[in-house]
Amino acid sequence: MEKKKWTKIAIVTGATSGFGEIYAKMIDEKCEKSVDEIWVVGRREERLEKLAAALSKDVRLFPMDLNKPESIRQIKESLEADKIAVKILVNAAGFGINTSFENNTSKEVHDMTSLNCTALTDLTKVCLPYMTYNSRIVNFASVAAFIPQPNFAVYAATKSYVLSFSRGLNAEVNKNGIFVTAVCPGPAATEFFDKAVKDGTYPKYKKFFWARPEKVVEKAFHDSVAKYEMSIYSPSMKGMYILSKIIPHKLLLGAAKYLND
Repeated sequence: MEKKKWTKIAIVTGATSGFGEIYAKMIDEKCEKSVDEIWVVGRREERLEKLAAALSKDVRLFPMDLNKPESIRQIKESLEADKIAVKILVNAAGFGINTSFENNTSKEVHDMTSLNCTALTDLTKVCLPYMTYNSRIVNFASVAAFIPQPNFAVYAATKSYVLSFSRGLNAEVNKNGIFVTAVCPGPAATEFFDKAVKDGTYPKYKKFFWARPEKVVEKAFHDSVAKYEMSIYSPSMKGMYILSKIIPHKLLLGAAKYLND
């Protein structure tokens, strides 16, 4: 009797739009031999079906809200049910709302911290035992992780967590041939802004730094392959990272508040 082979999979959250959708397509295109199947996770089933139809690899749909504990449990049970090796985990699900903390509802604050931090961490914890040598974890943080941001206080804090968690985890697991990359994009032309803008408060100056999401993902993919712990697209966003290291955050916060007003 022939032994069943291990199925090498990639898991991509936030796959219904933006960076997640583009990253799933990048894996489909670039990982001809290293990935057999892609598991795509998102809330909108019709979007997942459309994505699956556009991919050449076998695709498994997980239409779910990662803020619900049973969603992570369902993925865990699916991993346990077969001979699975997780070669790539892309945590791209997340959202932010640009308004004062006072104007955020309690549900918005809870959902942001739950999805951006807790779900990302829980899914990583579930997948890590199934990762083998030369596997990759790609966590989407943000340039908002570099400094606190007024009117983006919760979102920036969650992305600071993602960046710190990713770098710390990478230091733990890279000795086992597993590498974690934190992607820190600046503003990009995705559906993120449809939800982020509340009461017309999104700073218009950020649109001057908009990047094409395909370019952000292309760099993220190559930086992950190269085992870099961070991926920052565009010279302006790299400059922001450097400034965050050499200029006191109090001054940067003052400048951000002035531009927001």
